[in-house]
Amino acid sequence: MEQDVNVREQIFHDNVREYIISALLFIFLYVCSYATCVAFRRKGEDVDTDDEDATVNRISLWCCTFTLATSVAAVLLLPISIISNEILLMYPRSYYVQWLNSSLIHGLWNFVFIFSNCAIFVLMPFAYFLLESEGFAGSKKGLMARVYETAVVLCLLGVMAFGLVFVITAVVDEDKSSRQTLWDLWDYYLPFLYSCISLLGCLALLICTPVGFARLFTVMGQLVVKPQFLRDIAEELYTTQLEEDDLKRKIKQRVTTTSNGRTIANGHNGSCNGTSELRKRLEDVQEEKQQLEKRQQISSLRRNVGYPLMMLLLLALTALSVLWVALNTLLLVFGDKKLPVGGKDIVLGLSSLSALGQVGALLEIALILYFMLASVVGFYSLRFFRRLQPKPSDTTLTQIIGNCVVILVLSSALPVLSRILGITNFDLLGEFGRLEWLGSFYLILTYNLVFVSCTALCLFTKFTATIRKEIVNRLWTALRRVKTRSWSTSQTSVSTPTVGKEE
Repeated sequence: MEQDVNVREQIFHDNVREYIISALLFIFLYVCSYATCVAFRRKGEDVDTDDEDATVNRISLWCCTFTLATSVAAVLLLPISIISNEILLMYPRSYYVQWLNSSLIHGLWNFVFIFSNCAIFVLMPFAYFLLESEGFAGSKKGLMARVYETAVVLCLLGVMAFGLVFVITAVVDEDKSSRQTLWDLWDYYLPFLYSCISLLGCLALLICTPVGFARLFTVMGQLVVKPQFLRDIAEELYTTQLEEDDLKRKIKQRVTTTSNGRTIANGHNGSCNGTSELRKRLEDVQEEKQQLEKRQQISSLRRNVGYPLMMLLLLALTALSVLWVALNTLLLVFGDKKLPVGGKDIVLGLSSLSALGQVGALLEIALILYFMLASVVGFYSLRFFRRLQPKPSDTTLTQIIGNCVVILVLSSALPVLSRILGITNFDLLGEFGRLEWLGSFYLILTYNLVFVSCTALCLFTKFTATIRKEIVNRLWTALRRVKTRSWSTSQTSVSTPTVGKEE
């Protein structure tokens, strides 16, 4: 009897400890996410608004913060799991790491899955519709009226989505028993919806990640100061100084002309508009000048060594990613790689999941984070989504909601993508490993082949763009010269008089 009590107490204390650790981790992520959302939120957006709009904005901001924190947690799922396994291998009998067990990792995966469903199906639609709502016509205006309208719209949207899924399931699967399981919301409906969202996220990653691999070289080239032989900051600073002086002179002339009253009324309005445009341009030039002055103060060692090292690091990570996925494709073809579906409940600390041990685990973590970075950069590099890119202190709440949804979809699909491409051998835990489409061999093989092909194509296009552009320019110049010479020859032959015999 005493042993049973001790066992129950141990289980109770273990569960409390896991909940406390999970809560502390999520609170930390929530605080960081809130600081990020506030940093990107447009300043002065709540100025001259009543308490109702301010409350709605705060509620929407809280929903966005929760979603962003969940997204970061989804990105860190595999790195935390891999690190935990390696730490338990290094210190198997240490008392101080016993809290880092399989139960805690399983709990984190389950929490992220539940929070992801809650954020993408409830919080984000609620935040958007709450911002756009005004209350039903004829009802008393106020916060509750907007909440009621939002709740009704969400219910209608849920019914529409439920009916759509029901129809799709009835068409695809004619088994009546499987259609009856659709009414089980928790065990069938939500996992099926999340499976569709995960598939959509993986397709988005298939497009964004190869584009991001190529785009990262340009982005890092803009962020990291280039060596002196690649970029002359002193010359750029001198040119910016000349442009600033010229804009100041033009603004001074316009202000003097307006104050002397030598313009008519319509001309005065046009002059004011032109002056405001010049002032805005002057602010941009002054900001660019400050950035150039900061870059000029960077030491020559950091300038000449940092840029090559960053480019070499990006090149090494990109090449390693392509080779890793290509090797995984070959293993799938020869049957030496199992499909990422139906992962068993693993026990941490038994063996290393990488053939290279701790070094391989660190490489896997670096590649996972690099894939996420490349996918985000690639998404905002696409032509149709450039307007959605957030700007510090100049992003509306609607844009923040859209960005949070995008980041959540990409981050939720990142563990699945990492397992599909063979970046890690860590099995997907919880509901992540029960996605039915992960059991299709041809789908997984096609995904790997398309990913390698798209990445190779994007990198080839990136590194040969300058050469191809120069070749096209040379051919076009040569063609224009040939046309010019032929035209000159024809004009000369026409203008030459014909010498005939005199009769």
